[in-house]
This record gives sequence, C-alpha cells and structure tokens, in this order.
Amino acid sequence: MSSPTLKIGIVGLGRLGQRHAINLVQRVPNADVVAACSPVPAELDWAARELGVTTGYAGYDALLAHPGLDAVFLVTPTAMHADQIIAALRAGKHVFCEKPLSLDLADCLKVEAEAARHPHLTTMIGFVRRFDTSYHDAQQKIAQGLIGKPYLVRSQTCDQNDPSGAFMRFAPTSGGIFLDCSVHDIDLARWLLGNPTPTRVYASGTNAIHKGLQEFGDVDNGLGTVEFSDGSMATFMASRTMAHGHETLTEVFGTGGRLAVGSNPRLNRVEISDAYGVRNECTPDFYARFADAFLIEAQEFTDAALGRRTLSLTLNDATEATRLGIAMTVAMRERRVVEF
Repeated sequence: MSSPTLKIGIVGLGRLGQRHAINLVQRVPNADVVAACSPVPAELDWAARELGVTTGYAGYDALLAHPGLDAVFLVTPTAMHADQIIAALRAGKHVFCEKPLSLDLADCLKVEAEAARHPHLTTMIGFVRRFDTSYHDAQQKIAQGLIGKPYLVRSQTCDQNDPSGAFMRFAPTSGGIFLDCSVHDIDLARWLLGNPTPTRVYASGTNAIHKGLQEFGDVDNGLGTVEFSDGSMATFMASRTMAHGHETLTEVFGTGGRLAVGSNPRLNRVEISDAYGVRNECTPDFYARFADAFLIEAQEFTDAALGRRTLSLTLNDATEATRLGIAMTVAMRERRVVEF
C-alpha cells in the first residue's frame, strides 16, 4: 500500500514561495502540490513550467474549493495572513503560514480562537530557526542544564546591504524592522529562555544608510531590550546594512556557561589565505543560512497534518512574538519604555 499524501495548494510564488514550492514538490515525502494560487500570471506559469503544477488559480477562494485539497501553504503578504488562515480553517484545510502571524495583535488572537474551533486541523506559523539543527541542539543543551539557568539571550538578524534600497517598497506594509526581521530572534529568545512573561521593553534605532525609511517610521538598524518577570533578559539587533553578508547570531548566557550559534557566518568550510589575510566567504542571505531548516519545517507540517506527530511550536508562540515586536516598535517610535 502506498503511504498517504497531503494534497497542498501553494499560495504566493514570489522568491520565498518558489523555494517552499520546490521543497514540497521535490524534497518532502508525502507532500503533493496539486494547485498553485497567485494573482501574477507569470508565477503560475513558473509553477507549471518548473514544477509541473498545472492547475493554477488567480483567486484564493477558488483554490480553497479545489477538489480534494487538504492543506494550504501561505507565502503571502503579512497583511493577508490572518484572514487567509481563518478562511482556510473554515474550509476545513490544514494551514502553514509564513511568519509573522500578523502585525495586529487582535488578528493574532482571532486566528488562535478560530484554530481552537478546529482542533483536528494543523495550523503552523513558519518560525524556521527552530528547525535549524544548530539552534535545536542549543535548545536541547539548555534544557538539559548544560549552562545552568539561562538569564540572557543576545540575538541579531543582520542582512547584507542592498545599495539599491529595493526592499523599501515593502516598508509601508512590513510593520518595521522589529516585526520584519527581529520576530525570529524574539521567538528564539522566548524558546531558549523557557517562555518567560515579558514585563518591560525599550528600543531605539537609526537610519545609517537608507534615510527614506524614516517616512514609514522605520529604521535600517534597530536595538531592542526585553525584561521578563523571572529576571531574565533579551537584547536584539536588526540591521539591513551589513557589508559582508547575512549574519544571524545568537548567544545564550547561563549561570554555568554560555552557548553561541552562528558566531561566524560561514558560507561553507573553505578557508582562504591570501594577500588580504585568512578569511572565509559569508552567507549572502537568510535562505543560504537556513535552507535545510526550511525543508525540516515543511516536513514537520506535513507529518503533523497527516497525524504522524504533534507540532513543536504553537500559535500562541507566534502571537507572543508579534506582541513583543509591536512593543519594540512602539518603544522606538515613541521613545519610551513600554510596560506590560
């Protein structure tokens, strides 16, 4: 007998959506992409040409009505996430959705409430770093007490500078640097510290290169600090202006030691010795750093939807990441401490 498959509709086929689609079609056993959805004809043409997914829909409602569809994979603009998740759940579909869950806390809570009405359906938000083998190993070592009681996480997401500033076209809808970039670090900090309750947040930022972000209340470099009720802390840095490449770094300090993940953003194991010194090439972007984690994440969703396992993260984790991201954004824009 053949193993059961999960019939998936991929929604959104931009840069990241295409990478998710390739994983699902070519590398995730028991995933069967039966349809694609995009308002951009060229993206549907790409799915048919490159992946053999020949059934395409311009409208989301039409996709949800596709015969035999089990699940949707949402790689769409953040402002659409909450409504699309709720519509899919009401249509009886499992849902994977890229981070963040929403830029609005009330919408996050609406999604949680709707998902609670459909406990037989799997709903997962893509906090991909939890599926990176190094981060997973670090979390396991912390849980085992290797570094004692953790009390401080210092985490950063730093993107290579794009001199063209092309990313600025997303500035009106991204929610700002903390919700766009630091939301991964926020989720990691909560996970690695054991999900403590936040009590106070403060943040600041600057536009070192891309001055046009100021129009949208955004910055190209930001710093945030969160204090928790158990005395633990987390500090975050986000940058869009790194010269050398993409750098994700997380340090966890405990009463008995320290762990660091990503201290050197190596592209590979090649070390170059030449007239410029001894060096290595760096990861150019987030996908180069987390490609394997995206695959593991997709496999967990598929397995969970098929009833083979439970998810390792919850919708409430996504809600809390948004809650802290919003607080950091308010603290930076209004130049004040935000109390919980």
